[in-house]
Amino acid sequence: MSPRYLVDTHILLWVLNADSRLSDHHRDIFLAGKDVIVSAISVAEIAIKKSLGKITLTANIIDILRSNGIPILGVNELHAARLEQLPLHHRDPFDRLLIAQAQLEGLTLLTADRHFSAYDVALA
Repeated sequence: MSPRYLVDTHILLWVLNADSRLSDHHRDIFLAGKDVIVSAISVAEIAIKKSLGKITLTANIIDILRSNGIPILGVNELHAARLEQLPLHHRDPFDRLLIAQAQLEGLTLLTADRHFSAYDVALA
């Protein structure tokens, strides 16, 4: 069984903007029709950044994801409670929630953030 991938917010933004920081490895996973999932956490992070003028998107992030058939993983109470068990290697609350989701849902995190390697989570 091939892994299912939870896409970190920066990877999603890099894909959407054809950013040169996106590695060939991450591009191949994302664009090859692999089993990728985006968290509602990333939707929230993108909405906040967009409202602050830090990023621009030509369309609503939910519409972009839906039109490309990319499922959105909701946040539940188990994901939130898992934060208590995570060491504070990483202080970003959005990233910590993504780690919690990946751990509990058996997902591989698609990220370029080197801080994630300090956690017991599969990375790609």
